[in-house]
Amino acid sequence: MADAVFMRAGRRFRATELARGPWDPDAQHGGAPAALLMRELELADGSPHLALTRVTYEFLRPVPIGELEVHAEVVRPGRRVRLLEATLAAGGVEVARARALQVKPAEVQGGDEDPEEPPDGPELGRPSDFHAPYRPMFYPDAVEIRFVSGSFGAGPCTAWLRLRAPIVAGEEPSPLQRVAAAADFGNGISANLSWDEYLFINPDLTLYVEREPAGEWICLRARTRVVAGASAVAESELFDARGRVGRAMQALLVARR
Repeated sequence: MADAVFMRAGRRFRATELARGPWDPDAQHGGAPAALLMRELELADGSPHLALTRVTYEFLRPVPIGELEVHAEVVRPGRRVRLLEATLAAGGVEVARARALQVKPAEVQGGDEDPEEPPDGPELGRPSDFHAPYRPMFYPDAVEIRFVSGSFGAGPCTAWLRLRAPIVAGEEPSPLQRVAAAADFGNGISANLSWDEYLFINPDLTLYVEREPAGEWICLRARTRVVAGASAVAESELFDARGRVGRAMQALLVARR
């Protein structure tokens, strides 16, 4: 088994089998490219005085297991607000993109004076009994999950996640890379439809960051809502051991297998 989700291949990256998702043995889990794109956005950021507040990912096509080209740049510079963009391509075809918004940190306190308390910690959680359709996979081989309420695929739940392997070989994942890798699990862990009968794939992910998390573990308090004849959305509150760090939203394509 590979030691990292992505390996360097010159100026490109090669996705290993640890990036694999649950829908197609040749395609990645969304958390893997989300974390890699976050890495590129961080490298493109030349302003330590601005905070990354929002990242929106669009998964345009299945992201293959194999070589990938990544590019990131600042598309709207500014002293108080900046917009960054990153793209991911395979064989010259764009497969995913991300847009990140950075803003000047707030200088005043507003709203809730006390941070929201985190759920019970991962030490009180339990592993999932999820049966992986392929091995190795992003989960459970590159990501560990411990549930403190609910269970995998049984509706609303609360679970802690941490990386078992680096995103890029030889590098320690940054706090934002850990958040990106975890946030894409909301629709999977809180699914309220049968995995055997339905697909519920997210073609996007929007991540709002209130502050950078601390530590290895990221908690998702997740819920999926499916409205017949309308839309399906998964929503997750994100926590670390100190309290809330943000929120994630996913639009879902729901269809019978």
